[in-house]
Formats: sequence, C-alpha cells, structure tokens
Amino acid sequence: MSRQKLLAVQGLAAWYGAAQILFGVDLHVDRGEVVALMGRNGAGKSTTLKAVMGLLDRRRGRIAFMDRDISRAAPHAVASMGLGYVPEDRRIFSDLTVMENLAVGRQPLRRWSDGTAAPEWTPERLFGLFPNLGEMPDRPGGRMSGGEQQMLTVARTLMGNPFLVMLDEPSEGVAPLIVEQMVHMIQELKSAGVSILLSEQNIHFAELVSDRAYVLEKGQIQFAGTMHELAANDDVRRAYLSV
Repeated sequence: MSRQKLLAVQGLAAWYGAAQILFGVDLHVDRGEVVALMGRNGAGKSTTLKAVMGLLDRRRGRIAFMDRDISRAAPHAVASMGLGYVPEDRRIFSDLTVMENLAVGRQPLRRWSDGTAAPEWTPERLFGLFPNLGEMPDRPGGRMSGGEQQMLTVARTLMGNPFLVMLDEPSEGVAPLIVEQMVHMIQELKSAGVSILLSEQNIHFAELVSDRAYVLEKGQIQFAGTMHELAANDDVRRAYLSV
C-alpha cells in the first residue's frame, strides 16, 4: 500500500472564545496508519480533532484531507469527503434503535484516487465487528450501556465508509472487556484499509494499536515519533503522560 498522506495539519491554532487552546500544531496521518495523539486531560487532544472537523469557529492554520484544503470547510462537508469523527461524548440518538442509528450514518461507497474501492461497511459486516450490537438491533440507544453506546457511535461513523476515522478517547470510562473489543476493532479497521487518528491518554491501549504517536502538552506538540520510540522514552512519558 502506497503511503498517501490522507490528513495533513500545519500550524493549527484554535480558540474557545478568547482562550487560545492550540498553538501551531503540526501532524499528519498516512494511508494505512493508526496514529495516536496523546496527552493528559486538558492538553488539547479533543480540541485538535474538533478543529480538524470544522467544529470550532475560531481556528487558524492549514488542514488538508485527501489533497483538498478543508481549513474553512463546514463539518458536514468534511464528513461528506470521507473523514469520520467519533466524539468523546458519543452523541447517539437515544430514541432510535441500533439499526436506525446505523441508517442515519449511511453514505455512498467511496473510491480512492486510483479508482480502487475504499472499505464498504454494512450493518451485517459491522455486527461481525461488534457482536454485541448484532444481538440488539432493535434496542433503543438510550437503553444501552456506555460501552455499547461507544460501539454504536463507531459503527454509525463507519456506515459513512470513511477513508480515515478520528476517535476521541475510545477507551475512557468503559469496562476492560469493552477496551479489549476496541483494540480488536481498531486492528480490524486497519487491516480493512481504514486509517485512524486516535486521541488517547492510555499509553497501554495506544501501544497495542498505533504505528506513530504525537504528544500534546498545553496545546503544543512535545514529541513526534514511532509508538515504539515513545514507549521507550521514559523522560517524555514521565513529563507529559504520567498522572
């Protein structure tokens, strides 16, 4: 698989009101990669994903996706290009069933620039990836556990057949068994050809799935390298990741 650069972020700055949160963030995700964006709570991880997705009014810098400038694009336009986003707060439709939630996320099949088909996701294929969901297709989202809702949010995003998925803290606040299933899910997505930008503070989780990592602290990148290099760098982990 060629290393096509799917997402390239340069000099990203972002604000909530008058408060600046990001200061010149540079990062990229290549085709076929899982990249971890790591840091403590408040480091700016979620803000980075929201800024890329166009969910912040005040942002500056250049964001390119699939060689198209999305620096000023609206969230629905970004999603229609094949950039998926799974927010930390899940945002499922609690009154809709599993199948209805999945239907909301459906988008057409996509093709890479060379004409080959991107991964196509159907409810049946997703139920193979998330067996729990397959056992409750008619259950309303509001009657599911937090971990099941997390799975549903990911599955709904995959129904858009994205080239790249941004996952915001998928392992936070869910049971260890669900975390194991999330690890398996990310590995399966990568093998299917989906690239992932993963916001995460659990280094053990990130080590199991990620190729490369960036470490954020106070809205600035403090480390960029392979996941192996980060795991071996005690100074960086102690300074920016330990609680």
